[in-house]
Amino acid sequence: MPSPLVIPPTYAPIPSAIHPSHAAIDKQTAAWADQFDLGSPQWRSRLATQDIGAFAARILPEGQEEVVAVLSDFVIWLFAVDDGYCEEGHLADKPYELAAVLHRLLRVAQNPQTPMLAGDPLAEGLRDLTLRVSRWGTALQVGRWVDTLREYFFAVVWEAEQRAANRVPTLNDYTLMRLYDGATSVVQPFLEMGYGYELQPHERDSPALRAAAEMTSFITTWDNDIYSHHKESRGTGYYLNSVRVLMHEYDLGPEAALTTAVAQRDRVMCLFLSLRAKLEDQGSPQMRQYLRSLAAFIRATQDWSITSLRYTTPDDPADLPQAFTDRPTDDSTEPLDIASISWWWDLVPASRTDPLGGRFSGTGHARPV
Repeated sequence: MPSPLVIPPTYAPIPSAIHPSHAAIDKQTAAWADQFDLGSPQWRSRLATQDIGAFAARILPEGQEEVVAVLSDFVIWLFAVDDGYCEEGHLADKPYELAAVLHRLLRVAQNPQTPMLAGDPLAEGLRDLTLRVSRWGTALQVGRWVDTLREYFFAVVWEAEQRAANRVPTLNDYTLMRLYDGATSVVQPFLEMGYGYELQPHERDSPALRAAAEMTSFITTWDNDIYSHHKESRGTGYYLNSVRVLMHEYDLGPEAALTTAVAQRDRVMCLFLSLRAKLEDQGSPQMRQYLRSLAAFIRATQDWSITSLRYTTPDDPADLPQAFTDRPTDDSTEPLDIASISWWWDLVPASRTDPLGGRFSGTGHARPV
């Protein structure tokens, strides 16, 4: 078996932080998974060592503890869906059957009183989560959470279809679907709930803030692909990963593909920082808090990934870095050659004093070109 790829220290310009109750939240999430009998006892025992609570606590380092706990339980539920159905389970390469199961789960999220999937661990866990999300979120936030859950389900069915066909998608298709199948957008409603505010629609739905949220999804999923490549490539089944996609897209070896993936995430990170600075200058206090939370989400993924046993895989150790760097490998302001996301660069002005550019204004209204 080939030696693991050596993952270099990645660019981390965002400060690290963690909620002070992270240990208690981690313990509570393990108990919650036991309560709802998620996965097998062996699976739960393994997940209990992977610091799920610490991950949620890093995303919301100053958030309401009850919301951090809901997010932590939701993350382990997502792992149960991903590991049990979508990646390692019996439906991993059966997109039609997977779509049917996920559609029923979506109905449970839409209406927890729906008399279906009674006794199913994932459905019962989702019922509990939905009731708790409704307790801490506004009606609009709960609706958006259900919508993002639909996006996630749709994307993992696409992934199952790729797996069934043993197909490596194009870089553009993979990038687009990775914005959703990485389960990052389903976490973003918690960024508001955790701090007890609601973004105004004209801010939340503006192209600029949507772009910032999508950049967060890109950076966190590319980081996840980089850090999890060793674990995934050692498996016996088909796997999808940006390193593998780049190898296929550009006929690269593993090391060159890894270098390219790191450069891509660094370029988007630099763009995110520029857009964040501009939005903080003109946004409301709620928008500024949301942007801080997006940044915390990015750093949480980095901190958790290099320490969690999920990716360090001590039985077959990955060669992960022990620290980060303050220098990007690529700080170019040119758009990446990926059609589904190249529009992000149209929004960022050359100067911080210039208005948001491109086809859209910061208010979310189309501007003639």
